[in-house]
Amino acid sequence: MRYIFDTFEFDSTSLVLKNNGQDLAIRHNDAKVLKLLLQHSDTVFSKDDILSQVWQDKVVSEQAVFQSISNLRGLFGSHAIKTFSKRGYQWQLKVDATHSDTEKAPSTENSNVAEQPTAALAFPHQRKKWLIMAFTALTLFAIALMYLIAKPSGKVNSTVIKISYIPLSTQSDAQRVNLSDNEHFDFTEIPHLNTAYFQVSADYEYPQLASEYPLILSGTMRTYNQKTYIDFILKGPFADWRGHVLGADKRDAIKQLLKHLQNPVIYNLLNEAQAPAVKQANLTIAHQQVPNDLIILSQLTNSYLRMGEYEKAMVMATKLEKASISQKNTQYVGNALLFQSEVLTRKELFDLSSLKLANAIEQFKKINDLPRQADALIAQSWIDHNQADYNAIKHSLLTSAKLAFEAHDKQRELDALTYLSVLAHKNKQEDDKYLYLTEAENKMKAYQFPSYHLAIIPFHYAIFTKSFEDKEPHLKQVLKLAILTPEFWAAIASRKQLMKYYISQNRLTDAQTLMTGITLENADNSYLKTLLADAQNDTDAFITHAERTFEQAQLAGNLSLSLDIALLICGNENPQVNYDFYSQYINEKGSDYWRRINEEKLTSLSL
Repeated sequence: MRYIFDTFEFDSTSLVLKNNGQDLAIRHNDAKVLKLLLQHSDTVFSKDDILSQVWQDKVVSEQAVFQSISNLRGLFGSHAIKTFSKRGYQWQLKVDATHSDTEKAPSTENSNVAEQPTAALAFPHQRKKWLIMAFTALTLFAIALMYLIAKPSGKVNSTVIKISYIPLSTQSDAQRVNLSDNEHFDFTEIPHLNTAYFQVSADYEYPQLASEYPLILSGTMRTYNQKTYIDFILKGPFADWRGHVLGADKRDAIKQLLKHLQNPVIYNLLNEAQAPAVKQANLTIAHQQVPNDLIILSQLTNSYLRMGEYEKAMVMATKLEKASISQKNTQYVGNALLFQSEVLTRKELFDLSSLKLANAIEQFKKINDLPRQADALIAQSWIDHNQADYNAIKHSLLTSAKLAFEAHDKQRELDALTYLSVLAHKNKQEDDKYLYLTEAENKMKAYQFPSYHLAIIPFHYAIFTKSFEDKEPHLKQVLKLAILTPEFWAAIASRKQLMKYYISQNRLTDAQTLMTGITLENADNSYLKTLLADAQNDTDAFITHAERTFEQAQLAGNLSLSLDIALLICGNENPQVNYDFYSQYINEKGSDYWRRINEEKLTSLSL
């Protein structure tokens, strides 16, 4: 049978899963569990039922069922499969079932009646035959139409791609590089913006432009040793796509950029929200189809990092390094080493990580890539902090800021200075923490950054305070400065801290006021609603918002928030909540760092 639900299609005969017509990677046993749930969507299956029907005579634990259900929820959303306390699992999404192309229509004599569509049993044989023939014809027509509209992933889409762009900036800033339409692209210039400004104002500017310009391309072009490099970012409604291309000259570099931007996987990711598992599957397929595309391989490596799958991330980063060496692309050799360093740092193998960073810096020096050298030094400063070497921290971050300044990269320069202020605070360097925060503030004003960037300053002053009573005015100042950009990271973090503080003080009116004017439906805002509902003892609202937060956090790939809401749910005793699922999620996904932060709560819940 072929089951269609939302944008997905599943063939229970071949166990092939598709999303919007594109194949998705799915584990074999997960596919068998999905088949079982779809075939009997009105049935609640216990763990033992699933074990006996999917794993049959194999000896496995209930953990296998938990893992498969978790994987499927990662693909389709937590709402797709409902948990019934002490009973089991049931499929929830509306499903249309038809015969698959690889499957013969079952005869009335030999087929299992339970697996036939109920409506089909009510029709006489001839009428059913005509219906099958009609459906087959419609299916063939639909397939032909889909082929005409879009060729398979990995090949150029025959539809012209509409992209708005900010002319590429150059080293001198005097020349702006424009893009010309061709058979693949319809470009629209946004003349009133420049790359440097958009780089530091996207949080405000993009929401204003998105309805008219949903895809915005910007970037910088530079020449070194007779080669041309383009750093670009394509911003979309649901994600950004970043990368670097290399050409023999300006014309060739633009040609390489446009060739890369023809890949359909980019627009799948930018134009629709995708759970990390779905995104990873799409990137895997795209990499298999264009294995020499270093940008796609880099994105796939990063997806493993974001999901906390460090061993796989290291394998892909090593693969990226080898592919980059074979293509003589020094830029991506350095990027691969940065990925490897990040994996090693997260595993707290600091000496090995530092070696990778040193090698990355040497690669970036070969092509005079100052911003990436600055990135590597920021990463090194965290290693220096873990080795309690403040002089090394200061040297790394001041050098990073200097390199960013030379590259005219104002955002990176400010990032290095504010981070130095924070690490000075962590290392009890009282004079330095105020010195470098003040320097950052003065530079923001001199560079005429949008006002919401200045919200970072009171946010850091809040970090420096010892009591929450002292933090409150600073955090409220953050919200005031970021009033036009409520989804700016400092505003999000400030609302979360204030919400927890107001609830702890039973200031529920103040807590409710924090939600005024917050209309965007995302994981962070749903989390605040969950905290407020819990404080107000509104059980139904708590469950609704908590489940929604978990679903949205999973979809956004926000592992930390997914774990936070799972922990909150586990601490709220309610028979309607599947405690086993969320506790299992914590056991599987909780990193050492997250566990250290939440050690007291985890101990109290025996997790």
